[in-house]
Amino acid sequence: MSVDALFRPFTVKSLTLPNRIVMAPMTRSFSPGGIPTEDVTAYYRRRAEGGVGLIVTEGTVVERPAARNDAAVPVFHGEALPEWKKVVEAVHAAGGLIAPQIWHVGSARGQGKEWQPLGKVDSPSGLVAPDKLKYEPMTEEDVADTIHAFGRSARAAKDLGFDAVEIHGAHGYLIDQFFWDGVNARGDRWGGPTIADRARFGVEVVKAVREGIGEDTALILRLSQWKQQDYTARIAQTPDEMTEWLSPLSEAGVDVFHCSQRRFWEPEFEGSDLNFAGWARKLIGKPTITVGSVGLDGEFMAAFAGEGSKPASLDGLIARLERDEFDLVAVGRALLADPYWVQKIREGRHEDLKDFERADMARLY
Repeated sequence: MSVDALFRPFTVKSLTLPNRIVMAPMTRSFSPGGIPTEDVTAYYRRRAEGGVGLIVTEGTVVERPAARNDAAVPVFHGEALPEWKKVVEAVHAAGGLIAPQIWHVGSARGQGKEWQPLGKVDSPSGLVAPDKLKYEPMTEEDVADTIHAFGRSARAAKDLGFDAVEIHGAHGYLIDQFFWDGVNARGDRWGGPTIADRARFGVEVVKAVREGIGEDTALILRLSQWKQQDYTARIAQTPDEMTEWLSPLSEAGVDVFHCSQRRFWEPEFEGSDLNFAGWARKLIGKPTITVGSVGLDGEFMAAFAGEGSKPASLDGLIARLERDEFDLVAVGRALLADPYWVQKIREGRHEDLKDFERADMARLY
């Protein structure tokens, strides 16, 4: 199948991508003390040289005492900002576009177990998983300061020259913890029985980020149904519930929904072949990004168990893209293993594509 659909330009707000390929955000933990190094800069520059349409950085945390769960996860405030400026300049010099993913892990403390957070852990209800209480719920002051922290990081991204901004609202981290009734048991305005009620924190974060970046800069929001705490968890059981979830976020200022699945080809609801990104686009009318085991024959969670993956056909993905099921395609492990994956796909050099190995996660190539 022709790959032409992958290499059509795409425009949203002031952002014009030369192709439909996005580098998915992937936590790398190569920033000691939260400060990106020269190796981090070179890592992103190589992906720009390789032809990625838009690079979304690894998750970078906002200014809250326990926003990260690993001392080598980068921050997006203070002393780290001049180093992120170097990343932006290097990517732009290579002809690329880049967005930071801004993040708060909440009560998800799975990584960096030897590292202790610098302050109180933020969590909607103190739950680390359904029925597993460990921390104190966030106070109104905590909630307000966290929302402002997202806004400050967004403003910094704009000032540093980033081309767009992505908010991490997926995978069981803080914003997703507010969405999920399994861990949001609050009885105030930040919780409630409906998805719309529990979306309020995410809506206020989106508003703060939009204020920070202005109206012309593209704002992306990454979402997922599954959680690291429970792969079978779902926010929306039906299309109507998905509309109730996504509509207020769209109205608050989201331009693009980044719809995370473990396997992009799996249908979201019975009775339709549409995946998560396809349904979000159909229901809300905003552009969407699909993601999940693109270009490889094994899904990414298996990589943490040491499994590798081999290159896989893109025909099914391209067919969906040609039908306008979604607008953009995020690629993770294939780009982690090979910064020139996009170039090889465009040139039809399939024999040169690399396998993904577990060791690729332990280096910055």
